[in-house]
Amino acid sequence: MLVQCGKIEFHLISLDVELIAELCQCPPPTHPAGCQLNPKYRSISGICNNRQNPLWGAANTHLVRWLPAEYEDGESEPKGWNQGRLHNGFQLPLVIYKIHVDKHYFSQTANETVTNDDLYSQMLVEWGQYIDHDITFTPQSTSPSPFLTFTDCSSTCENHNSLSTFCLPFCMPFQRSTSVCYLNFTSDIIQALQRQQMNAITSFMDASVVYGHTPKMERLLRDLSGFNGKLSVNKQFKDPKGRPYLPFVASLPSKCLQDPQGERVECFSAGDTRANEGLPLTSLHTLWLREHNRIAEALRRMNDHWSPEIIYQETRKIIGALHQIITMRDYVPKIIGPESFEHYIGPYGGYDPTTNPSASNVFATAAFRFGHATISPILRRLNESFQEHEQLTHLRLHNTFFSPWRIVKEGGIEPILRGIIGTAAIAVSPNMLMSEETTERLVVLNIQQHMDLASLNLQRGRDHALPGYNDWRAFCGLKRVKTLDDLKEVVGNKVAEKIHKVYKHPDNIDVWLGGLVENLLPGSRTGPLFSCLIGKQMNVLRNGDRFWWEAEGMFTQQQRAELLKGSLSRIICDNTDLREVPYDSFIFGKYPSDYVSCNYIPLMNLEAWREERSEDLKRCGSPAKIKNGDFILFSRCDKLVAQYSCYHGFKLKGAAAIVCEGNRWSDQPPQCTGISRVTKRWLGWMAVVLSAHLSSQRPGFTSTVPSVFRFEQWKHFDKD
Repeated sequence: MLVQCGKIEFHLISLDVELIAELCQCPPPTHPAGCQLNPKYRSISGICNNRQNPLWGAANTHLVRWLPAEYEDGESEPKGWNQGRLHNGFQLPLVIYKIHVDKHYFSQTANETVTNDDLYSQMLVEWGQYIDHDITFTPQSTSPSPFLTFTDCSSTCENHNSLSTFCLPFCMPFQRSTSVCYLNFTSDIIQALQRQQMNAITSFMDASVVYGHTPKMERLLRDLSGFNGKLSVNKQFKDPKGRPYLPFVASLPSKCLQDPQGERVECFSAGDTRANEGLPLTSLHTLWLREHNRIAEALRRMNDHWSPEIIYQETRKIIGALHQIITMRDYVPKIIGPESFEHYIGPYGGYDPTTNPSASNVFATAAFRFGHATISPILRRLNESFQEHEQLTHLRLHNTFFSPWRIVKEGGIEPILRGIIGTAAIAVSPNMLMSEETTERLVVLNIQQHMDLASLNLQRGRDHALPGYNDWRAFCGLKRVKTLDDLKEVVGNKVAEKIHKVYKHPDNIDVWLGGLVENLLPGSRTGPLFSCLIGKQMNVLRNGDRFWWEAEGMFTQQQRAELLKGSLSRIICDNTDLREVPYDSFIFGKYPSDYVSCNYIPLMNLEAWREERSEDLKRCGSPAKIKNGDFILFSRCDKLVAQYSCYHGFKLKGAAAIVCEGNRWSDQPPQCTGISRVTKRWLGWMAVVLSAHLSSQRPGFTSTVPSVFRFEQWKHFDKD
């Protein structure tokens, strides 16, 4: 087997390269010919979704550039890196300055009243964060490694031009986004030589936020010992009605905050590592864990000939479809407006293999961060009548970060869900962009001081070398802003004067801020620029996904009809104590007049997934079960095929696929064997060498790789 990582090639014979790929932070190398094995279910890493371009949309690949990067040195130095450098005749202002000078234009204070949006509920905001975590995650280099220099940004006020570090000059800790490693050079040699940022998760709207994006994560989240296709649940705590919570993370003690008066409640584990960032986000993760297990149980009862793997994969397929439907039907039109939805997205025309579904850098770093301006400074927790809770007080936002103990010990997820359904969303206002809860009291684990989300967003855009606001307006076919009057026309008088005073030149305006303060389009929560960028991204996520729920062959006509009955309100009804909800949980209404009983919320009939035993299966019988692996069934060339696979950490030995021929299976089932400790150590050693080499090829790398590694240093790689 050939492993190509950067410019080094290694020939490995009968060895699993998954660990090497994982530690290299590169997806396993593949070839289109290897993408034909499983036609029914998407891979956990997103690889091979597109058979001709198997890395499109896959985890640990680069965020795509819709416009060329603008590094100050052409390769890796962020905008504003070289103090004194002029842009269009002026220095770029410090990001912290833009937000806090004359603060009342840009930040809500604790004493100011926010303006509510009487049309939408706070659930619209929370879903935006949740689904963003299903599409993009750009990791930062936050921990030292054996072969890189590392600077603690909390202890320095100087720029550090190294691979791992980029510190703001005003003493706010800031690590640069991790740069991606190229598996091979593309035809665009300039882009290949520039620093490109990584999307660590799959770009697809595939419910990776529930299931993870690597085989290892997937295995840890599954209840493999139950042989039922379900996800693991918390073994220590349940809610007051016996419903499950998310399992705890494997590494204990975790860093989540604790109730000073009670027993520990560790960080929850989910398909996305950010699940504990806030209580509403954790509550949504909990909902989908319960929904998976509810559906899996129903499918197991009606299809007793299905293997646990088929139950799991079919349930995962349904959950992924519900994520797509809720987002594209119920969420996106409210964000970009009906006209922009029709213009940029429109009706579904089928899967297009020429469309690259990968997340774009500007979407991840700027456009889809529009929601930061609608974060509520208060989390209201409501009782069964959607009134002030008798025991549970409202919480300021900073008291909800990384605090899963509040869910376990303070009434479960129901008071939180009632609060975000029964509270009007914050209206977007360019005069008061962000709450002080996010600009003064943002909590980030492992950083002692409070952070400023607005400044982080602006500096992240510069770290990623995003072109300015005007270039993106031109990209979307919008008029460039050339004068102060032009700016007043698109953002309003006071805001235009403020921005002009700070930036001096319209071409210097950061895209996140410029897009955020634009006048909103009718029926939308965004202005023309962000409506364009979000619309274009959603279009390619849908059209470039071979497993999109509407794609040919994904579901039967009856199943599609049932999926369309799905809604966030129905999922809340099926997995919580809430018995009355709005028909659409994103719409704000008064209780009880605008609420309906769960009995009137359409219910998806899972009978559409009932499958009788085929004649082939009756003749050949169920394929044999194997230890540390399982099989799925599908038809190929009018023959029933059982395809086996091993769980993460095991290797397949024998025929991966056996065929029902006559009244017997064509071969004995394979075995799943463990990887020896010697092999694991060797793989760990090779991962270090490969990763060091890759790092040395990245733009901005200034450290030297030690010439000798002690093999004993890497003994921990033989651990699972």
